Amino acid sequence: MILAIARSLLDFVYPRVCGGCGGAADPSGGHWCWDCRRSIELITEHYCSRCGDPICGEADYPFVCSTCGNNTVYFDLARSAARYRGPVRNAIHEFKYHAGLHMLSDLADLMVAAVRSHYARLPLDIVTCVPLHDAKLRERGFNQAELLAVRVGRRLHIPAWPGALIRVRKTGTQTDLTAARRRRNVAGAFGSGRASWIRGRSFLLVDDVMTTGATVNECAKTLKQAGAWRVYVVTVARG
Repeated sequence: MILAIARSLLDFVYPRVCGGCGGAADPSGGHWCWDCRRSIELITEHYCSRCGDPICGEADYPFVCSTCGNNTVYFDLARSAARYRGPVRNAIHEFKYHAGLHMLSDLADLMVAAVRSHYARLPLDIVTCVPLHDAKLRERGFNQAELLAVRVGRRLHIPAWPGALIRVRKTGTQTDLTAARRRRNVAGAFGSGRASWIRGRSFLLVDDVMTTGATVNECAKTLKQAGAWRVYVVTVARG
């Protein structure tokens, strides 16, 4: 009751805003309004059995998409909570580019649900994340993937170790690149932390958005070369 009263007072002084549309957030908590929460496109079925890329239409059997079939895939599985559309896209942009850290818990909730849905029976030893280059980290002030990884690890009671990966080469934005150019852009861009802490362990690799999977695949390659046993990827959204 005390927490509810405190929340109501804070909402009166500092009204919570929906991360999806900018309107008033739902009074019960969080930073979504009901309309945006309802319109989130969760990924629940009909996706590549390896990378989790959803398809339009029906699929009555497990299948592997052409990207996974035609390229070397280093991660063992990748799954995303929702499509990178509408309120999820807006919330990630607010979180990532406008320091909307109030969205952290809401986005982490989506990731935790995805992990529990897809990886519940798998051994997960360490949560880590896609690292930022030092120059980008100074510019932005935080690594959104690291914040998500720490929050997800805490919620799942799994140790978080953001330092398992380091970015050794600054790369340009992936946004307007083709899949092949994305792979070349991130090739050799990552290094690993202490190998003795990596060897033989299963990692949950966290990022905010997965598009072609080039970045998380290069990170998984680096972890595997350092001796990781398994690398499972989870992102908030799939582009």
